[in-house]
Amino acid sequence: MGEPRIVRIDLDEATIATRTAEIEHERKLAIHDLLEDNRFEPRGYGGGPYSVRLGLQDGRLRMEVRQAGAADGVPFVVLLPLTPFTKLIREYFVVCDSYYSAIRSAAPAQIEAIDMGRRGLHNDGAELLRERLADQVTMDLNTSRRLFTLVCILHLKRRA
Repeated sequence: MGEPRIVRIDLDEATIATRTAEIEHERKLAIHDLLEDNRFEPRGYGGGPYSVRLGLQDGRLRMEVRQAGAADGVPFVVLLPLTPFTKLIREYFVVCDSYYSAIRSAAPAQIEAIDMGRRGLHNDGAELLRERLADQVTMDLNTSRRLFTLVCILHLKRRA
């Protein structure tokens, strides 16, 4: 059995809206951090490492997993309804917008308070993602945090 981790991750660019500089920075950071350190193991789908492609399909997250280097192999596909995430993601975007506004002009204490709220919502989203995928994929909290960031970025188009 191979290494239970993601070594490549791609987002379906057709499902992503135009991004701000802040969102693009978050996307790059999430992918970098995810590839540096993650634990990800699809249940019953052979050994890793894995390549993952994330996109949206009919209002659901589509996660297509392949064994790295096996582009022709049968993918492990997860379709996850996004409805349980909608309110949380909407709240997360509101807090993120407040955070990015605050870092330009607010006092450090106010920025810290907003950031704590942002991180709390992010953790809630990561835990929800882990719970909703638990029957299909085993992952650690940091992996689910990075994946939640990417789910939020994919969700931007639906929000616009």
